[in-house]
Amino acid sequence: MFEARLTKGELIKKVIEALKDLVTEANFDISATGIQLQAMDSSHVSLCALQMKAEGFDHFRCDRSMPLGINLSSMSKVLKCCNKDDIVTLKAEDDGDSINFMFESKDQDKISDFELKLMDIDSEHFGIPDTDYKATVTMSASEFTRICNDLSILGETVAISVGKDGVRFSVSGEMGTGNMTVRDNTSSDTKEADRVEIDMEEPVNLNFALRYLKSFAKAAPLTDRVSLCLSRDVPLLVKYEIPEFGSLSYYLAPKIDDES
Repeated sequence: MFEARLTKGELIKKVIEALKDLVTEANFDISATGIQLQAMDSSHVSLCALQMKAEGFDHFRCDRSMPLGINLSSMSKVLKCCNKDDIVTLKAEDDGDSINFMFESKDQDKISDFELKLMDIDSEHFGIPDTDYKATVTMSASEFTRICNDLSILGETVAISVGKDGVRFSVSGEMGTGNMTVRDNTSSDTKEADRVEIDMEEPVNLNFALRYLKSFAKAAPLTDRVSLCLSRDVPLLVKYEIPEFGSLSYYLAPKIDDES
C-alpha cells in the first residue's frame, strides 16, 4: 500500500507541469524514503531526475517499494482539477492497476476523487556519475527563464560562458545576435532570491539547444533559485532545489560545433 498526503497540493501540480513537455510517460519509483523519477526525453537528448522526500509530505506510507508507470499528460489533466489550496492525497495498492487522486478543499466542503490507470513501462536507471563541475552559477529562477525566452527569439543555440566577469548567455541567428551577462552579486543589499553566486575553478564556454533550456525553465514556479553546473565534455546540470521537499534536476549534453 502506498499513500501520500500533501497539504500544499499545488506543489505536485507544478512538478508535473515542469516534466510533461519533456517526458511522455515514466515510472515513479516509490520507496520508504520517498518518490523518485528518472527519464530521458522522447528524443533521448536530456535526462530528468526528480526526488520527492518522504519527510516532505504531511503523511507518507509505503509498505513495499514499487514502480508506478504513469502517463504524465494524463496525470497533468487530472491535476488540473486540483485547486490552488487543495490538499492532495495519492493512493495505490501494492498489486493494483491504478493510482487514486483525492483533492480536498481547505475547509473540507469539496472533495474530488479521480482514478488513473497505471502503465507497464520498461525503464532503465541511469547511473548519474558524481561530477566535479568546474563552474557553478546559482541565480534567480525567474531571471533564467526570462533569459532563455528572450534569447530564443534570435536563435536556437545559446553559448554559456562563465568567466571572471560573470556568466554570459549569447545567441546568434539569421535575425542577429544577442548577449546577456549576469555578474556575481552577493551583496547584502540584494534580495536573496535575486543574488547571483558564481563558483568557478576554471572558465567554461559551452553551447546548448535553447529549446531544452526553455523546457527546463518551466520548473521556475517550484522555487526561487536555480543552479547551472558546467564542465567541459559533460552534460550541463540545471538543478532546482525545492525547499523541504526535494529537487528536480535536468541534464543536457553540450552541442558540438558541427551539429546543426
